[in-house]
Amino acid sequence: MPVVRELLSRGEIPAPEAPSDTPAMVAGATTTELLDACCRLVDLLNTPQDIPFLSGLIQREIIYRILRGSEGARHRAIATLGDQSHRTAKAIAWVRANYAKPLRVEDLAKIAGMGVSTLHHHFRALTAMSPLQYQKQLRLHAARERMLMGLDAASAAFEVGYESASQFNREYSRFFGHPPMRDIRTLRSPGARPMESVSNLQNAI
Repeated sequence: MPVVRELLSRGEIPAPEAPSDTPAMVAGATTTELLDACCRLVDLLNTPQDIPFLSGLIQREIIYRILRGSEGARHRAIATLGDQSHRTAKAIAWVRANYAKPLRVEDLAKIAGMGVSTLHHHFRALTAMSPLQYQKQLRLHAARERMLMGLDAASAAFEVGYESASQFNREYSRFFGHPPMRDIRTLRSPGARPMESVSNLQNAI
């Protein structure tokens, strides 16, 4: 967000004619320029020594191109100080950083400086989920990654904040379609689809 606000402050990115009223998650066609920047960022994995210097520059370019794109108004709204979206983004960031901790929506509303019902409304507008649903998805994706790295289901559940293994198994099965260890065996099998990591979910906002 600081980078978004800094780029907007330069006055070189035109403001939208109307505020964004798009749903929380949208899909659209990328541009050649945006795709090129994303590819160059991934290519830095081949030259790790260049990452400290060049990754920040390329990330700034990616943010710039998103702001210039069709969905730039949404990012502008989130980054604008005093906007409800900005305060909601603070709550979302707290959940991302503390998803393994117990979550009380009343406390989250205080962090955002909003009423509980107002927070629910704006949180759902930005994420298409309630705060508790968002936390649950972060936990389940994080547990899945831990199990793929060799952790057993019970330990993974405990690490991401679950106190009941049976509750974890129920929610995991409902969300991913299979019990934890069966799902992991499927993901490890030849020809399995690439898994969306928890970092993708966290960075979706």
